[in-house]
Amino acid sequence: MSLQILRNIFQKNRSNDAIVWNDQIYSYGDMLQKLDDWGRFIDEHEIMSGTVVALQADFSPNAAALMLALVERNAIIVPLTKSVITKKKEFLEIAQCEIEIAISESDNVTFNRFENTSANHEHYEILRTRNHSGLVLFSSGSTGKSKAAVHDFELILEKFTVPRKALRTISFLLYDHIGGINTMLHTFYNAGCLITVAERTPDAVARSIEKYQVELLPTSPTFLRLLLLSDVSQNYNLKSLNLITYGTEPMPESTLQQLHQTFSWIKIQQTYGLSEIGILRSKSKDSGSLWVKIGGEGFETRVVDNILQIKSKSAMLGYLNAPAPFTDDGWFITGDMVEVDGEYMKILGRKSELINVGGQKVYPAEVEAVIEELPEVVSATVFGEDNMITGKIVCARVQLRNDNSGSDKETIKRIRLHCKQKLESFKIPMRIDFIETKNHNERFKKLRAIN
Repeated sequence: MSLQILRNIFQKNRSNDAIVWNDQIYSYGDMLQKLDDWGRFIDEHEIMSGTVVALQADFSPNAAALMLALVERNAIIVPLTKSVITKKKEFLEIAQCEIEIAISESDNVTFNRFENTSANHEHYEILRTRNHSGLVLFSSGSTGKSKAAVHDFELILEKFTVPRKALRTISFLLYDHIGGINTMLHTFYNAGCLITVAERTPDAVARSIEKYQVELLPTSPTFLRLLLLSDVSQNYNLKSLNLITYGTEPMPESTLQQLHQTFSWIKIQQTYGLSEIGILRSKSKDSGSLWVKIGGEGFETRVVDNILQIKSKSAMLGYLNAPAPFTDDGWFITGDMVEVDGEYMKILGRKSELINVGGQKVYPAEVEAVIEELPEVVSATVFGEDNMITGKIVCARVQLRNDNSGSDKETIKRIRLHCKQKLESFKIPMRIDFIETKNHNERFKKLRAIN
């Protein structure tokens, strides 16, 4: 039913821009044609309802249309991108994939059927009984092993049937990420235009904003910090941009304030979502505030022992490879620690990332925000390390700007002195390592797992 609604939107807006890919504009009429073409491809290759299909791609007209065509045929879709190429074999096995379709960056299509695979997980059987399409999303695994969440795609689509404002939107979040899929569906269901970028760099994103008059940029705090450090606002006209949304990790207050000051005309809105529950509607107290109200139609929230819990009809059925953290009365335990102030809450970070120093709690995001106030710092990632006396000590991996002229010892001393002025003594990093590589994964989320 929801896909028929989308077909009607495509038909009604045939002449409007739907997606920009490789600097070519594709209309909703083009997308409707591709949707029909992929439908024939699915029929010709005998991809039956309930088949588990791995779909390796990035956002393109064909990749978007194929995903929608598979939804229409009630397939169970496992989106993958090149960012997980080292885990691909593991993911294919966990998801019990029966077919793999890959669309390359040059739009070439390859098809592979795994003859000896039996996709018989109980969550898949539920989807087949409902005659609904499914969606399998792997977590980023930034602090541990990736988990495979199984969704009823029909329930995800229901939230988009209420019309919203049509916007020209950058497809920044990845094809295999709940935020990326949310961006695509929100854009198409509201007859907006999805602008893809070949590279997720500040320069490429800013160039696309200027060229295609982008209105909405959904991204992460880590990327927004890189955007500020790159000074792209001096090189490109970004005046078309009127909304930036950020999520996936806590936002450093210093980054938010600088963002608000640099892009004073832009509304900055925090979002909240997880692979397991989808993206909730949200409202920031204001553009410079970390306090946010989340929930909206189809979602309920509560806080138990300072941890956010969410109940939603569209929550995942469960994991393929782990127990699902639902309470007996159906609430999903997010693992996110929060502060509450009336209707608003502040996301402090994952409980699993909390560093216990002799019984004292340290939130990595708080320490990272202080370190990143220093002008020579590009990014900082804070984590705990075992210690015989205190249980844990605070450690930091820091990436410096190329023009940093101080010695490592001088810089470490400067970082610790700055932390001493802003933080309690047990929060000051005992060990600081400098790195030249990036401090984040392909989803622009900080990596806190220790190798």
